[in-house]
Amino acid sequence: MGRHHVRLLAFLPMARLVGVYDRRPEAARAVAGEHRAAVYDDLDALAGEVEAMVVAVPTVEHAAVGCRLLERGLHVLVEKPIASSLAEADALLEAAARAGRVLAVGHVEFHNPAVQALLGVETPPRFVEVQRLAAFTPRSLDVDVVLDLMIHDLQILHALDPSPVAEVRATGIAVLSPRIDIANARVELASGCAANLTASRVSAERVRKLRVFLPSRYYSLDYQAQEIKGFRLDEAEGRRAILPDDLPVERAEPLRRELEAFLAACRGDEGGGAVVSGAQGRQALATALAVVQAIG
Repeated sequence: MGRHHVRLLAFLPMARLVGVYDRRPEAARAVAGEHRAAVYDDLDALAGEVEAMVVAVPTVEHAAVGCRLLERGLHVLVEKPIASSLAEADALLEAAARAGRVLAVGHVEFHNPAVQALLGVETPPRFVEVQRLAAFTPRSLDVDVVLDLMIHDLQILHALDPSPVAEVRATGIAVLSPRIDIANARVELASGCAANLTASRVSAERVRKLRVFLPSRYYSLDYQAQEIKGFRLDEAEGRRAILPDDLPVERAEPLRRELEAFLAACRGDEGGGAVVSGAQGRQALATALAVVQAIG
């Protein structure tokens, strides 16, 4: 993910890419060389030259690196999940509050234009069904599939309906790694909304779909195609009919949208789009950890 952040930050007009740090110098040189950025051999040296930083390191190091930068007075975008534990997430939130700086979490799927179009409906769903399936790769094996993939959709579920979690039931198994590689969860919210979520990183095909059922309406969202197909119940003139109700979506790269929203938040520009805040990142982590606990 760090490589993609650098790629976009190199040309976004609202920021200047100062440099890249990686404790593997060869990795830093490779990505920086592609985009004419300086390579720093010390994190604090780079922190002293910038106002904001993206943290794309292993999850177990999010809190240590993020707190270190926040305490220096930097705005921080930390990749998802916000941290590996709620205690570490709380440390990040407290550091951001003390510093008075932006703490955003890189839940990139939230910035998918199709997701934003669905959130614009502003009617909480009654039932949500999600499939997020991927082929196996050696990436992100420091966390299980719940914290790697399902957490995207848990965060979006909370964005659709912010009511507290009432119950979590789940099952999952390890297949090709020592951690959970495929999981299914049923999450019930206090509002009465229920969600059935499946996440796999050992599937033969790539699927990214979310279906929501609302009073008198249904929408099917394809994350990859960035489109929403829908239907609604029409009862005009005493007749009942099912009519198409597709939602318009203006396609764009979600990561670019995420970075634009983060930079706008750093400038205090409220019209630059919503970020996933540290508190929202913590909420998604709490639900993800409840899923893992339910799997046992």
